[in-house]
Amino acid sequence: MTTTATGEQGAGAGAGAGDQGGGHSAPAPDGGTPAKTGAAARVFSGIQPSGELHLGNWLGAVKNWVQLQADYAETFFCMVDYHAITQPYERADLAPRTLDMARGVMACGVDPSRCVLFVQSHVPEHTELAWVLSSVTNYGELGRMTQFKEKSEQHRENVNVGIFSYPVLQAADILLYFATLVPVGEDQVQHLELSRVIARKFNARWEAIFPEPRPLLTKASRIIGLDGSAKMSKSLGNSIALGDSAERIWEKLKPAPTDPARVRRSDPGTPEKCNIWTLHTHLSGEADRQTVYDGCRTAGIGCFDCKKILAKNLSAQLEPIQAREAALRARPADVTDALAAGAAKARAIARATMARVRAAIGLLAP
Repeated sequence: MTTTATGEQGAGAGAGAGDQGGGHSAPAPDGGTPAKTGAAARVFSGIQPSGELHLGNWLGAVKNWVQLQADYAETFFCMVDYHAITQPYERADLAPRTLDMARGVMACGVDPSRCVLFVQSHVPEHTELAWVLSSVTNYGELGRMTQFKEKSEQHRENVNVGIFSYPVLQAADILLYFATLVPVGEDQVQHLELSRVIARKFNARWEAIFPEPRPLLTKASRIIGLDGSAKMSKSLGNSIALGDSAERIWEKLKPAPTDPARVRRSDPGTPEKCNIWTLHTHLSGEADRQTVYDGCRTAGIGCFDCKKILAKNLSAQLEPIQAREAALRARPADVTDALAAGAAKARAIARATMARVRAAIGLLAP
């Protein structure tokens, strides 16, 4: 799910590896003998290939992926490019954006040797399963999806069937790999619940194949942009790219709104009302957080000082990511080879899943 990354439960909370229930057998990672899903949790998460990663992507999803690959034996991370085509885009940009996203994810610490990292369109079974699942998905359920309502209002000229059936493809992304855990923010719980409903309906109508995936609630899923009002997004111009220099970061932070009560330097504020403080909670250490919090409430420091501390801490955290990204850019085969290997692993499982699905729904075998 687009992802995706930490409520206060943290990445490993919410469900134990042996507490998945269902008793359904999932294909093994090599596509061979199935293993009981109750034996180990399998995690799936996806991200749209918007190009260069920004701060919202990192804090909201990718930083959590790094922890998940350490916490769980089987993690699947996907560039969901079929989801991306539901919105207007430049045809020539999609492939480079997908590659940029994969390189950025790897630079952040996602290790293809410890997870299955791949591109959605490289595994055609995603869309095949989505068609099957659409046959057990109620029209009214899709119409009630909050995200569909929001996108329909925002883009009245582009209310296409892909946007409407987006959650069915999401369900296919998850169920294709018998994923039992999906990291989501509170704004994505509705979609995951529909995936559970779809799995239940398939199992009831044809054969009890799919486990019902459970959420790993995440604490940083919805990072507000520098405008202080909308979710951080490159298209809205309210984001900080992970590749931004220290100078560029400061240029973007300087005009960012803070607590409206702090009109003058001497006015005390309430950190909880300030989006810059929220970013401090994710990016600054305990000592700096205490300095900023106390300084804001007592007017001991100004908003300018608060932003300078944030800029320093953010630049320090991004420097190693930028160094790894530069190294990967100099070795493009490292990324393309990793995606090819990931797609091969994913497709072995996907083929086994679809063989069971086709038999379950009664299709003539080829």
